[in-house]
Amino acid sequence: MTPAPRRPFLQRLGDRAEPWLYSAPALIVIAAVMLVPLVVGISYAFRDVQILNPFSGGFVGLDHFRALAGDKAFRVALVNTFWWTVLTVLIQLLFGLVLALLLDTPFRGRGIAQALVFLPWAVPTFLTGLNWAWLFNPTIGPLPHWLHALGLLAEPSNILSDPNLALWGPITAAVWWGIPFFAITLLAALQSIPSDLYEAAAIDGANPFQRFWSITLPFLAPVIAITVLLRTVWVANFTDLIIVMTGGGPADRTQTVASYIFTQAFKRLDFGYASAISLVLLFLLLAYALLILLLRQRLIDRDK
Repeated sequence: MTPAPRRPFLQRLGDRAEPWLYSAPALIVIAAVMLVPLVVGISYAFRDVQILNPFSGGFVGLDHFRALAGDKAFRVALVNTFWWTVLTVLIQLLFGLVLALLLDTPFRGRGIAQALVFLPWAVPTFLTGLNWAWLFNPTIGPLPHWLHALGLLAEPSNILSDPNLALWGPITAAVWWGIPFFAITLLAALQSIPSDLYEAAAIDGANPFQRFWSITLPFLAPVIAITVLLRTVWVANFTDLIIVMTGGGPADRTQTVASYIFTQAFKRLDFGYASAISLVLLFLLLAYALLILLLRQRLIDRDK
């Protein structure tokens, strides 16, 4: 058999470039919308960019990061971000899992119940923060009076003005708003579990807790890992509720890194310093995401 003739170089190059040419419009849009602002924002971290200073814009190197090392407000915001993110995501996960398990059980009116559970996800975050700020106001809201009746507050007062309790206000609002995210994703994962597994386990004498621990939880584990990863990144970057409800106060006790970026950029108009803080937050979240993905891959390899 005679070998096939070798095609010209330009023809082979065109065949390899053809898929890229088809995807070129999308790649150009992604580069214009995402990569260009990202590169510009990173460059601001090494420049003195102050909106009200016409002589700013020069290269300052690592000066912003040196200032961050001694910035007490940034350290407070970093600690607040940890507790804000961990508590919000953990409580959302627990309530979302409980709701998903309840909605996975057939009962009369389940469609209406699902609609009511998913309703908070459709409410704009600005309106959510405003409503919860009103609820925590003892003049027009019932929550302080209920908390006082339960013995949790010495008197009906606004916890948003209490430095020791203020962070719980945005956390409560974020939990209420974010529970449907976990409920929707976990309910979809629950409905994909074969019912034969539960029937076989019941025949073998497994009680409901054993079926949950041995069947439900292992099937949900990959979904939980991904949803927790995504939700953690979103909550750490989430600043709407804090800005609307507390503005980072009182005394910066509810200031997170994301809200501190907002304060530096849009209140103090120091875009260079705000970009440096954003870059630090970006690397922290990238390190967290990489750690979660490595742990998940290690668990998958161990199961094999």
